[in-house]
Amino acid sequence: MNPGSIVRCRNRDWVLMPSESADTHLLRPLTGAMDDVVAIHKGLTNLVGSNLPEERITPSVFQPPNTNDLSDAIGSHLLWQASRLTLREGASPFRSLGKISIRPRIYQLVPLLMALRLDPIRLLIADDVGVGKTAEALLIARELYDRGEIKRICVLCPANLLLCEHWQSELSQKFNLDAVIIRSGTINQLDRKKTNDQESIYKHYPIQVASIDFLKSDRNRALFLQDCPDLIIVDEAHGCAYASESNASKHQRHSLIKQITERNGQHMLFLTATPHSGIEGSFRSLISFLNPEFSNWNTSQLNEDQRIELARHFVQRTRKDIETNWENDNCFPERKPSDKTYKLTPGYIDLFKKTYAFCNEIVEEGVSLSHRERRVRNWGALALLSCVMSSPAAAIAALKNREQKLIDEDEDIDFNSWIFETSTEHVEDDQPSPVIDMAESLLGERNRRRLRSFARLSQELIEKDQDNKLSKCVEIVSDLLRNGFCPIVWCRFVATSEYVASGLQNRLEGEFRNLRTVFINGQVGEDERTQKLNELVKEKHRILVATDCFSEGINLQGSFNAIVHYDLPWNPNRLEQREGRVDRYGQLSKTVKAIRLYSPDNSIDGVLLNVLLNKAKEIHKVLGTYVPVPEESESVTETLLNALFKREERRSEQDTFDFEGDDRIIGFHKTWDEEVERERINRTRFAQRSIKPEEVRQEIENCDAVLGDPNAVREFVLNALDKLHMSCLHIPGTDHYDIPVNESAIATLPNAIKYSLPDPKIKNWKITFSSPDDAEFDYVGRNHRFVSALARYFLEEALTKSGSAKASRCGVIKSNEISRLTTIVLLRVRYLIKIPQRAPMLSEEVFVTGYVGQDASEWLDEKEAYRLLSEVQPTQNIDMDEKRERILIPLDLWNQKAPGVYGAIEDKVKERAKELEASHKRVRKTASLRIRELKVEAQTPPDLLGVLVLVPAVES
Repeated sequence: MNPGSIVRCRNRDWVLMPSESADTHLLRPLTGAMDDVVAIHKGLTNLVGSNLPEERITPSVFQPPNTNDLSDAIGSHLLWQASRLTLREGASPFRSLGKISIRPRIYQLVPLLMALRLDPIRLLIADDVGVGKTAEALLIARELYDRGEIKRICVLCPANLLLCEHWQSELSQKFNLDAVIIRSGTINQLDRKKTNDQESIYKHYPIQVASIDFLKSDRNRALFLQDCPDLIIVDEAHGCAYASESNASKHQRHSLIKQITERNGQHMLFLTATPHSGIEGSFRSLISFLNPEFSNWNTSQLNEDQRIELARHFVQRTRKDIETNWENDNCFPERKPSDKTYKLTPGYIDLFKKTYAFCNEIVEEGVSLSHRERRVRNWGALALLSCVMSSPAAAIAALKNREQKLIDEDEDIDFNSWIFETSTEHVEDDQPSPVIDMAESLLGERNRRRLRSFARLSQELIEKDQDNKLSKCVEIVSDLLRNGFCPIVWCRFVATSEYVASGLQNRLEGEFRNLRTVFINGQVGEDERTQKLNELVKEKHRILVATDCFSEGINLQGSFNAIVHYDLPWNPNRLEQREGRVDRYGQLSKTVKAIRLYSPDNSIDGVLLNVLLNKAKEIHKVLGTYVPVPEESESVTETLLNALFKREERRSEQDTFDFEGDDRIIGFHKTWDEEVERERINRTRFAQRSIKPEEVRQEIENCDAVLGDPNAVREFVLNALDKLHMSCLHIPGTDHYDIPVNESAIATLPNAIKYSLPDPKIKNWKITFSSPDDAEFDYVGRNHRFVSALARYFLEEALTKSGSAKASRCGVIKSNEISRLTTIVLLRVRYLIKIPQRAPMLSEEVFVTGYVGQDASEWLDEKEAYRLLSEVQPTQNIDMDEKRERILIPLDLWNQKAPGVYGAIEDKVKERAKELEASHKRVRKTASLRIRELKVEAQTPPDLLGVLVLVPAVES
């Protein structure tokens, strides 16, 4: 009895699986999956076998069909499709593709091929925002898991509940791996659920999603390092690069990751869309996780050997590069950017002018002060003007009821996180009160009274409804909703987000029935964020108003498809992060709208557009990606400060600003252009064009042939529903279907299928077989629980209920589509894949072949046999006696092991094994793995699942 053999135990037949333990048999039911495998101890079996002989494992055979298994052509098709769709350990070179619920794109398999080249795996995936780095990483994880190379997986991500839940959902829904979330709020519950008190949670739970900020502390780090999972995926990896001792949080992250990389044989994947922030030292710190030697390399002047070595560990592609070089179609939505402007009301112009004059005064007066005092005034001026021009509500929150606060001489504030939004660990979206406090404490009583007057003017703007910015936003959002878009409105400050959300809801709820507007900002707890978002996405007319605390790591492409930048960000990369929440792979809309809202009357908008945002937009148009702002952000902000407050002589009568000829800005843009050229060279170096798309595409198509593509799933499900007498309404012109699932509609269904359906309270279940598609329709792929339940039910019924089964093992049809008597043979074949120094792996496929004539004088090639099985339809009736007579002939040939049939089929199966071996070797060669000793061996005899006899309408 070898792995792959049919055995008998406990009064049922099983497939004997490979086992890593010499003391244990692993058995899988004939129609089951790996989840159904049971382990039986050999010693115990021998002990109890004398009294309970059914506990012994004995050789068995797969029972072929007989004449009682006759049914119609649809029944034969159902058996074929059900057999394919129950496969999980497919015979293709990629072990994981039979167990995931997505069909990966060609480009998404490139990191997998790269990972298979490395031992241990240390790979940095730096593809663009929205390309699908999560899927790329989890393809690697699932493949290693299914190959038995890893036992435990942990995803480390920033402490964000929605981000943790996103990873947990991706693992479960798309990759069929059930993960636990490890963070401060779950640790005690997970510890109580362990079945082994001696194990830590890091060793007990095989699939984990953990907060890196929870694990980085001294209290939790040691135990995690002791029982560290085999594969670590680090999301937002740029946040772990070494910054400075002063940034304690980032330093702790770096220290944790560095200690993990020092473990022998540790596999690690690093994900980031921004590997190079413009600071060379930070980038070197990041790539040192791949190999410590990389930290000493000058990455802008790599020699060829260094480039090749780094390219083994680093992939970085733009969306433009992917669509040009990897895919035959547009796999990303079309982003349609536009600008919308508004005029400030007289009241707002008055507030702006008074605030600007005040800010300009305190900047000019600070010229003679100490560096620190001058810096405080400058930052305070920027912060104040930013709040005032964001919204009256933000101005009030920053200025109202202020009290003088003295400054400790040693106190300092990270102004960059307030003004320039550089923090990747925590986005500050509250009004920058500490900044203004520090500036205010240096002012006299007269100027403090002026600050309080600005708060009163802001309040009047709200009371008199004199905010054209909000009015223009209402107009934009109304137009988006009328055209079927679901927008996210991005704001800079907490007060602005609440003010805008309230304004949109109040002004639009009369036009749009059941409109729901929700705000999410830094003051909304993580549990409440999750609840708010989950409730919002159920509404047809929905608006999300968010601050930048929500702009990283959260994927919203399934529920939103438009962006409105209510406040322009100081950091251009933040603009891309915002738009990347919806403009990404998997977006259900073909078009994504991105609207920048600004006023020509607002000098802050003018500076941002002319100095930063338009330059970033120009770079994106040329390069196909965004390039981070160069240099330290404080230096950049000094440039902006100079442009904003020291350009009075260049102001026109319309209060606009002209930046042409400004040497400082010209120099800043020149430096940025140099960074763009560096990035262009890097993208060329690390786009991984050594792996050929056509090679990967061939293997994907081979997998489809074995496992079934979306068309096969659609055909199977529709035929199965028809056999079960379930209604299914097709919506013309689409791939959308409505299935009634109320209690009366599903009352007669078998429980195994009934339990796989959604809650019957929804009445009609909307499904599609295309992905991505429409948010209102559930994507039903080959591994969807409903498809799995249908396939297993029909296959098991066919193997156990003979002629009463809905999927028939035998069929005879008469058709004028053929001219010669033809027999189609449906086989299930198991293969052992043998790799040196590894336990063998078992794989399966459903193999279709056939022959012409009663004596099998001519054999069909595989493609023709598949075509006849799937396409030939009966055109004439044939009585049951003739069917039995016709089917008996091929069944007797099989049962008698006639050399012309039995022997020929064994030869074909062995030939197929050689083809699979060549396919495995092609993939391993692409991945630079050893191929010489790899063997794929067919386990004969194959299982005869079914026989279909095609009788010509007119026989010669």
